[in-house]
Amino acid sequence: MSQPNSTHKSHKPQLAKCPTGIQGLDEITGGGIPKGRPTLVCGSAGCGKTLLGVEFLVRGATQYGEPGVLISFEESAEELIENVSSLGWNLDQLIAKQLISIDCFHIDPAEIQETGEYDLEGIFIRLGYEIDKIAAKRVVLDTIEVLFSGFSNASIVRAELRRLFGWLKSKGVTAIITGERGENSLTRQGLEEYVSDCVIRLDQRVFEELSTRRLQIIKYRGSQHGTNEYPFLIQEDGISVFPITSIGLNHTVSSERVSTGIPRLDAMIAGGGYFRGSSILITGMAGTGKSTISAHFARASCERKERCLYLAFEEAPQQILRNMRSLGIDLEPYLQQNLLQIQAMRPTACGLELHLVQIHRWLNTFKPSTVIIDPISNLNLTGSPLQVKVFFMRLIDYLKSQQITVLMTNLVVANTPLEYTEVGISSLMDTWLDVRIIEGNGERNRLLQLVKSRGMEHSNQVREFRLTNQGVELIDVYLGQNQILTGTARANQESADKQARLRQQQQIAARRRELEQQRQVTQAQIAALQMQLETEKAELALLNQAEDLEQEGMLENQQIMAQLRWAD
Repeated sequence: MSQPNSTHKSHKPQLAKCPTGIQGLDEITGGGIPKGRPTLVCGSAGCGKTLLGVEFLVRGATQYGEPGVLISFEESAEELIENVSSLGWNLDQLIAKQLISIDCFHIDPAEIQETGEYDLEGIFIRLGYEIDKIAAKRVVLDTIEVLFSGFSNASIVRAELRRLFGWLKSKGVTAIITGERGENSLTRQGLEEYVSDCVIRLDQRVFEELSTRRLQIIKYRGSQHGTNEYPFLIQEDGISVFPITSIGLNHTVSSERVSTGIPRLDAMIAGGGYFRGSSILITGMAGTGKSTISAHFARASCERKERCLYLAFEEAPQQILRNMRSLGIDLEPYLQQNLLQIQAMRPTACGLELHLVQIHRWLNTFKPSTVIIDPISNLNLTGSPLQVKVFFMRLIDYLKSQQITVLMTNLVVANTPLEYTEVGISSLMDTWLDVRIIEGNGERNRLLQLVKSRGMEHSNQVREFRLTNQGVELIDVYLGQNQILTGTARANQESADKQARLRQQQQIAARRRELEQQRQVTQAQIAALQMQLETEKAELALLNQAEDLEQEGMLENQQIMAQLRWAD
C-alpha cells in the first residue's frame, strides 16, 4: 500500500462507510467497510474471522453507538462470551444494555435430511426480530457455510445466498458474513464473494516455523483501497493491522539537529548532532561499544523531555539498565518518568510481519520521538535477506514519515569489509558510524569513524574512544610515524614527547641562567671601570688643584721677594 501523503482533497461523492474501530483496518479501507451493505470475511479455520466479527460489533457498540446482532451457527453464546472475555470485552454487560444481541443456531449437517426445497425464511424472521429488538445497525453472521453444509442442490443454495445478501441490504444494516475458504475459491460455495460489496481475506502462513497472519482486501465496490497483503496481530485487546507495505518518499524533513549525547561526537558532525527524523546506523563487532553509544542517544533524548522507545533483541531490560549504569549512564529515572520504554524480545519470537505490527502498536501507544533498535542483525534469522531488507525499508519509511529519529545497531563479523552490512540497508541510512577494534602491543583499542552523514559537514578523522565510568570518552587523534597511535602506544609516545619537551625547556632555562650570569658579570665590570674612571677623575682634579696652589705660592713668593728688594 502506498499511503497518500498529498493534502489534496477530492470533492467527488464518496461511498458511505462504516468504521470498524479495528486498529489499522479502517486506514487501509479508507474509513471502514461499506455502510448498509454486506462484507464477506473469508479464510481458513483459526485465522481470526469470528474475532474480527465480534470486535466489529463491540467497537460499534462502545465507540460509535451502533448496536449489533451476532448470529452464530457454530458456537453457543456462552462459548463466545467466554472466548472474548480474555480480550477485556464484557459481552454480558453489552447484552444487558441492549447494545449487542446474540442468537445461536445449532445446525449439525449429520442430522439434516433433504426432503424437498428449502429456503432461509426462518433465518430472516429470527434475524429480523433481533435487529428490531435493539435497533441494530450492525450484523455478523458466523459462519455462513454451516447453513448449507447438508444440502446438495447448488442452484438453490446460490439463490438463497443472493436472497440473504439482498435481504441484509434491504434492512440497511452493515453486515459481516464470515466464510470458510474453498479449495480453489475464496469460499466453499464460490458465490459469496460475487454478491458481496466488500471481500476481506484472512490468511495464516508458516515460514521457517514462524506463523504470520495476513489480511487482504480482495474487493471493494465503489471505493479505492489498499490491495496488498497486510500483517495483523491478535493481541490482548483485539486485532491490530499494520497498514504499511511501502510509503512514498515525499514526507516532510526537518533541519533541526538532535544531540548524540556525546559532545565530542556532536562536534564531529558539524552543527551539533543528527537531523531530527533521520536514520542512523552504527556497525561494529561485538564489544565495540555500539549499545553504549545508543544509550547516550537515549539519555539525550530523555533529557530533552522527549520519549524514547528502546527495542532490545539481545538483552533483557534489567541487564541493559545494569550495564549502562556501570558506565555512568543511569536510564532508570527516565523509565520511571515514562520518557523511556524498553521492549525486549527475541527476534525469533515471531515473523517479520508481526514484528512490524508490534512495533507499529508500540509507536501508536507510546508516541516516541526516538526509536533505538539494538541490534538489527539477528532479524536475519526470521526471513531471507530480501525480506529483511524490505522489512527495514518499510519500517524506516514509516518512521521518517512520522518524524521519528531511528538509531539502529548492526553486529558485523570480524574481517568484514568496511561499508558492508549483512542486512544490506546502509543505503537507507542518513548517518553511518562504524566502530572497530584494533589489536596491537597486546591490547585491543576502540576506534570510531563517520562513514557518511548526508546533508552536513562531518569529520573524516578516525577517533579513538574509551568506555569509562562516565560513558564514552572520545580522544584526540594522535599521529606518529605516519600512523594512528592508540592505547599504550599512544601513552608511550605522549610520554616520550613530554620528556622531550621537558628536556628542551630545561636547556632553555639553563641557557637563560648562563646569559644572566654573563650579563651580571659584564655589568659588574662596567661598574668597576666606572668607579676607576671616577677615581682617576678625582685624582686628576687634586693634581690640578695642587698645581694651581703651587703656581699661586710661587707668584706670592716672587711678590714678596720683589718687595724686599725694592724692585719696581
